[in-house]
Amino acid sequence: MEKQKYAKICKILLWVLIALSVAVLLWGSITGFEANDGTATDVLFAWAYVVLGIALVSVICVGLYVTATTNPKGLVKLGIVLVGAAALFGIAYLLASGAPAIGFSGPTPPSASELKMTDTILNLAYIIGGAAILSIVCGEVLIGIRNKK
Repeated sequence: MEKQKYAKICKILLWVLIALSVAVLLWGSITGFEANDGTATDVLFAWAYVVLGIALVSVICVGLYVTATTNPKGLVKLGIVLVGAAALFGIAYLLASGAPAIGFSGPTPPSASELKMTDTILNLAYIIGGAAILSIVCGEVLIGIRNKK
């Protein structure tokens, strides 16, 4: 019974987030992303940060709850994953140059910290994307090797 209630709450929250996301996107499209000094773009980025934060908090909290109730020894594995994620973010941050934007024509240039964080997120996306492609290729090679026997 409790699982059904939890699933229903999650489904409702998911629909609310989808509706809000569509509303923000439509508002930005109607007002124009370049009009009003890029206010729609700022709102869209802020909403993306909010949704990302909700996703991270949800994954971490739900992961902690489920692991603590079903397999307390699994908390060590979860801790290792969190430390690995933090290390990956740290590596991406160290690789980020934070160089000034070339060809920027806006009213105020982005700050050094904004440029550094943007480069960090891009590096993180490159690292994770490369790891995903590498895992797909390696997985297919391993399947091919195992099926050969």
